[in-house]
Amino acid sequence: MRLLGSVRSLEALVYRLEHAQQFRNESGADLGRCRMLSVSGKRDRRTIRLHKTALPLLNTLHPAALEQYLALSGGHRFSSSDGHVQRNHRVAETLAVCMGAGVEFRPYELPALQKQRIVQIVPTFPAFYTAKSLKRLDSTEMNKTIFTRLTGVLFAQETCWAVYNTRGAVMKWSGMGEFKTAQHLAELARMNAGLPRADHALLLGECMDIALRTMEESDKSRRMELRFDRIYPHIHFIPLDWQGIQLLRILTLPNWNEQVLSAVFPSEWRAVGPDIIECDAQRDGTFILSHLDGDLARLLRLRQALEHSEARCEVLCFPWQTAFVRDYLGNRVGLREVTVDALEDALGLTDPEYSDPREEVPP
Repeated sequence: MRLLGSVRSLEALVYRLEHAQQFRNESGADLGRCRMLSVSGKRDRRTIRLHKTALPLLNTLHPAALEQYLALSGGHRFSSSDGHVQRNHRVAETLAVCMGAGVEFRPYELPALQKQRIVQIVPTFPAFYTAKSLKRLDSTEMNKTIFTRLTGVLFAQETCWAVYNTRGAVMKWSGMGEFKTAQHLAELARMNAGLPRADHALLLGECMDIALRTMEESDKSRRMELRFDRIYPHIHFIPLDWQGIQLLRILTLPNWNEQVLSAVFPSEWRAVGPDIIECDAQRDGTFILSHLDGDLARLLRLRQALEHSEARCEVLCFPWQTAFVRDYLGNRVGLREVTVDALEDALGLTDPEYSDPREEVPP
């Protein structure tokens, strides 16, 4: 709920929708009376689902909405096992973050992916496909365990992002499984978007420490090429809060990396070509890395480089990243903060008519 808006207002809404209500569409036509939602589980682990009597209302959203819902929910049947429940919650959190960032995820509004020929299927706007929809494309070849960690794939501005959600626990890693997943996504990206690779990942989680420990879990692999940061050279951490939603909104901009770097660095500072330290800018002999994209893999490579170099370094980060970056890199690196509001202003994302959905609204 905290990813969708005001928790207080949403809890009141859910309570009302657990009871029979009269519904009308936008034009005022009567849609009948039914329960919209059913709630189960304890307060801190609640599951909120559509009630079976509300399924016909999906037809009012889109002609294919009910069919798509039944396909993705197994005919409105849900397992009560903790593993299945928690996986559904991870996917739901991912969808909530996508919705807040303006990423389309409704399957009836997206063209279906395919693996028959190279053709431009992926829309020009940011689009998220759930892992379950990907699995249906290749169920005979792909081991089902490959999709237990992946929540889906995000296509945005000529980038294919593998999306994972660690929630509040370190995710157990399968090096070969993730390698096969990346190969599968690379083929989908080539066949449906004309992209040569799928080397970016989004790692959602409740805190950066959990995300980093999940990354480091892959270090236990005996094969270097199966490490998570080798499979995905760019791993961007998205916190499960409004700050993460703002960050994802930035990452789905056209040419987002160049836009961000141009907004925060003067052109004469910009780094050109590879150097001994991975960086985005240089000033007076100091290497400067931008962590405004939340890329943990680059941060890991910077720490490794500092073990063999005395070069002066700075990291540009958001205030909510500062404590983590300081703990991870130590005092060898200087830190400079940029607020996300200032960055959004520089990128032209400020909308005077936009209101923060976390604000309280009348019940």
